[in-house]
Amino acid sequence: MKRIIFVGKAASGKDHARKVAEAAGAKYAVSYTTRPPRVGEIDGVDYIFLSPEEFEYMISKDMMYEYVEFNGWYYGTTNKQMNECNTFIMTPLGLSHLSEKDREESYVVYFNIDENIRRERMGNRQGNADSVERRILADEEDFSNYKNYDLVINDPNYEDEVVINLFKVLID
Repeated sequence: MKRIIFVGKAASGKDHARKVAEAAGAKYAVSYTTRPPRVGEIDGVDYIFLSPEEFEYMISKDMMYEYVEFNGWYYGTTNKQMNECNTFIMTPLGLSHLSEKDREESYVVYFNIDENIRRERMGNRQGNADSVERRILADEEDFSNYKNYDLVINDPNYEDEVVINLFKVLID
């Protein structure tokens, strides 16, 4: 196995899982985005923040392996990251852009957490770049009939050891 990809709706725990995986030795591909940073987010750590023009330049130069437009903002992964990293966060649409070979070399973990818990988590975020309602509606559309995963986590209080063990088994 070459990579782990975390997929889930807003505030489902993807970012927490990637931090746990990083602490266990994962090389995380920091996503590129044109979304404004939230309070406390660090460029190059949480996302690589670009202007729409910069992102579109990367697209025009065929630098992006996959990218999506979500709620008016671009998000994406570069070709270089796909070759050098082993842990990713993607959307269902982004995941659908993987080649057949890259999908076979990936283990997709879907965080399917109850909407009420996600609403609470989003409400607790400071400086959120988007409204809770807009994210909920966009996620419902984005995840309609979503089935492209290898493992689903429904427990919002899953143990970090689940991610650590999964990473070690799949990547080591």
